[in-house]
Amino acid sequence: MKKIALALLMTLASLPLWAQSNAATGNADLEAEKRRLSSEREAIEKRFVGERAACYKKFAVEDCLRESRGRRRKETDNIKRQETAINDILRQRSGAAELQKLDQKAGTQRPQDTREKQEESIQGQKDREQRAADHAASRAATAADAAERERQFRSKQQAHSDEQAKAAQRQAEAPAAVKRFEDKQKRAEEHRASRERQNANRSKPRAAPLPPPPAAP
Repeated sequence: MKKIALALLMTLASLPLWAQSNAATGNADLEAEKRRLSSEREAIEKRFVGERAACYKKFAVEDCLRESRGRRRKETDNIKRQETAINDILRQRSGAAELQKLDQKAGTQRPQDTREKQEESIQGQKDREQRAADHAASRAATAADAAERERQFRSKQQAHSDEQAKAAQRQAEAPAAVKRFEDKQKRAEEHRASRERQNANRSKPRAAPLPPPPAAP
């Protein structure tokens, strides 16, 4: 039974903390939790529609839409993991209850069964519950791994896209940068030529004064 409880707690890892505690003791209203997740999904879709409309009013439309889709995907995947965990728990409970009914019915119909047979029946039920719990835990772990791989893939895509955008911006700005450099060189050359002319004018010898006019007779 300890192994079954441990597997159930692993399955509940994607649920909110208050739901983990209650569900582990059998007191959680899982159907109400499913309705809450459905409402959250509707709210996410409604927000996404609003964000998409706002993105089309911005200059960087594609960047805005990509960020909005990423948030929507992440939140929707989280809801899917919680729904999967809840459905697994509900199936386990339903299956365990049905098996218990069958075992009780079989025990009523076969009072001649020995104690050994009854113990075998109880152990069989425990084994089935354990397999169901292991399966649920495995599904939850697989879903978490898939979500992490998806997150890493999206992160690499985003980094590649950002690098491409920076390269395109550098390429677009290259002609302007070249022109600025050429203008700077031109101004420096003109300034140097002006200084050289000024220095040359200062170094020229002064012309001799004109002779005085001849005296009148």
